[in-house]
Amino acid sequence: MKIFFASMVLTLMALAATLPGAAQAQQVSPNSVWIQVAAHPSLADAKARAALLSSNLPDVSGFTLGGGWYGVVLGPYSRADAERAMQVYRGQGQIPRDSFIAFGRNLRQQFWPDGVAPSTAATTLPATLAPITTQVEAIQPTPTPALADETPAQARRSERQLSADERKALQIALKAAGFYSAAIDGSFGRGTRASMTDWQAASGYELSGILTTLQRQALLDEYNAPLLSVGMASMTNTDAGITMQIPTREVAFARFEPPFAHYSSKDDGEIRVLLISQPGDKRTLFGLYDILQTLEIVPLVGPRERGSDSFTIEGRGKGFVSFTQASLKNGEIKGFTLIWPAGDEHRRSRVLTAMRTSFTRIDGVLDPAAGGDAQQSIDLMSGLQIRQPRMSRSGFYVDGAGTVLTTSDVVADCTRITLDHDYTAELLSNDSANGLAVLRPTTPLAPMAVAEFSATSPRLQSEVAVSGYSYEGILGAPSLTWGTLADIKSLDGNSGIARLDLAAQTGDAGGPVLDGSGAVLGMLLPQEIGARQLPKGVSFAANAAAIRVVLTDAGLTASDRTPEAATLTNAAMNRLVNGMTVLVSCWN
Repeated sequence: MKIFFASMVLTLMALAATLPGAAQAQQVSPNSVWIQVAAHPSLADAKARAALLSSNLPDVSGFTLGGGWYGVVLGPYSRADAERAMQVYRGQGQIPRDSFIAFGRNLRQQFWPDGVAPSTAATTLPATLAPITTQVEAIQPTPTPALADETPAQARRSERQLSADERKALQIALKAAGFYSAAIDGSFGRGTRASMTDWQAASGYELSGILTTLQRQALLDEYNAPLLSVGMASMTNTDAGITMQIPTREVAFARFEPPFAHYSSKDDGEIRVLLISQPGDKRTLFGLYDILQTLEIVPLVGPRERGSDSFTIEGRGKGFVSFTQASLKNGEIKGFTLIWPAGDEHRRSRVLTAMRTSFTRIDGVLDPAAGGDAQQSIDLMSGLQIRQPRMSRSGFYVDGAGTVLTTSDVVADCTRITLDHDYTAELLSNDSANGLAVLRPTTPLAPMAVAEFSATSPRLQSEVAVSGYSYEGILGAPSLTWGTLADIKSLDGNSGIARLDLAAQTGDAGGPVLDGSGAVLGMLLPQEIGARQLPKGVSFAANAAAIRVVLTDAGLTASDRTPEAATLTNAAMNRLVNGMTVLVSCWN
């Protein structure tokens, strides 16, 4: 082995020294993973590849993958250590760029090292390990003797028999492995030949610039290793009228719940596939587009695109990535959703590409009545969990453009804030010290009623009412809770907070406190602030004077109610609060 820079040698030695063997490490946890670097249909080729890697890297193992394939892996590691090691080894050119995280359930009988029982130890990496950024010339290992194969002349003759698509496939595989950067044109010119030579050097073959039949297969096997590892195979679902490739080693058909055919993960994994199939028109398609984005399987963050007869949705968050596509043709809506764990992007992208490329409509569409005996719940849609907000509280409109006053706790650490679930809002100001937040809808609204604040101080023991979504929106409309004004200051003497003798619910926080004329006296504060939990029947509210200060600081002007306003009837009070009170939700 020729070494060009001492720093590289020291780095590799330090890395190897910090990767203890099985006798030194702890038992593998259920969360341990491996780095799969190669897959071969020949056991001899796989052993030769493992031997070559073992001369440079520690913790090389070989396992059968099923279906006549043999995988070469590194590990096992914790997930974080595996990702860090993969980044370093890729950067150094020690492993192919298409190496990926593999899970123990996909590894079967161990064949490397020879005569060694399967490893039961988890390798640990040093906490300081980071990608090497120093530019160094690659270490070139001494090639191991190749198995009996074609001569260059024979390889050139067999190469002439390749179709244009087969030649392009080799260029694609070379590009994915980091050896080729020119156009995918199927022409084996100087650039392609140079990339083939580089790949042969990295793989331990004789340097000829002409790939033999076995070498071409080995290159394609490396490229297709992500697909092989998950058992990509064609599937036809005649009920849904869809045929396509899916990861059959990871998922299996579970049930029909229109418009979906559910393929659940095997072995309690995280990968899932849904087939979408239903009769409909453009309105049905657009409705499906909207409904899907209310489900837990579609995180809030990610690109979405809707055309006249199709849509795609990608969502990233909560530890997974989902992709959905659907289109309308001849009165039938068909598509699919792929759900994949985060941190395995290379395999996910390869699997998704294969699924999109192979997706084909056939005769038939899923019967809307199929799966009629499925579990029913207001939190489920066709067997899928509807996304729920992290928290919902009350608020109320303070101007004609739809600006809302609410409680500070409902706007903390939100990916998205909505008003009545339908309208997105942004935080205009947040006075967390006093628990008051002001929201502005991203699209101006025209509320039916706007808060008018009392211009006079309320009388002690006078009757008051709180309007709020007591059960965080489950009832679909605000409710009134009556009580009395117990004190015009808080227990610690704060004159900006009033104490109420009123039994409020959690969701009422942020709602307006009104007198009998409908004038707003203040805003209800949460029952629980930090470690403080109020006794039953005791509530506090920020008063109108404190609210005016917050609105003024936000560039708004509070409206006053005329002092001589008459007492409202119950029906009039309900109309007022229904038009003024709004459900505020925090989504993550």
